[in-house]
Amino acid sequence: MARSHPETAEAFARLLAAGPAALDDREALQIAGGLTPAQAAGLLARFGSLPEVLAAAHASLAREVGAARAARLCLAQDLAGRLLIAPLRRRPVLGGWDAVTGYLRAMLAGRSREQLLGLFLDKRNRLILQEVLGEGTIDHVPVYPREVVRRALELDAAAVVLAHNHPGGLETPSAAEVDATRQVQEAGRVLRIAVHDHFLVAGESVVSYRALGLL
Repeated sequence: MARSHPETAEAFARLLAAGPAALDDREALQIAGGLTPAQAAGLLARFGSLPEVLAAAHASLAREVGAARAARLCLAQDLAGRLLIAPLRRRPVLGGWDAVTGYLRAMLAGRSREQLLGLFLDKRNRLILQEVLGEGTIDHVPVYPREVVRRALELDAAAVVLAHNHPGGLETPSAAEVDATRQVQEAGRVLRIAVHDHFLVAGESVVSYRALGLL
């Protein structure tokens, strides 16, 4: 067990005495994932940062630390997402953009490939469902307007918020991304499904298409 390692035992003692804030990223990662200090340091070196470790796919993590420890790390990411998304289910999304952007940053900032998310909202702008609408490459994710609108209809959603990430950190959406979003907006308008915004997550930055005048 990783906890038996002297460095891990010392870090665990500090966790008990002073709480999570007493641990640095490596120590928190090794305790949460049941890792040795060397394994935790290796993951941070391999993926670049704690968010990127937690955003990594199970298969990628398993190659480094084994399937069981990789599953624990994936669970940590999922728990963080559940915590952040809970307020979006209880109150209108439009009244809490800080909560929305915080959730999107946690879900997308560390990913090594582009991913498109849809947040489907009811008539009171409360979250019905968050769903992955597309998986892409390091610099592209497809957007299919008809599929986005079709899913909104299936969920009886009145509105949708889109979001995707740029792993390279570029904070400017491409012309193709803007055009695809406008196509979703036009398709939704016919069926009275609003597109409230499309957020671009680039590193720690979250950029709003609407704030940029692109919607």
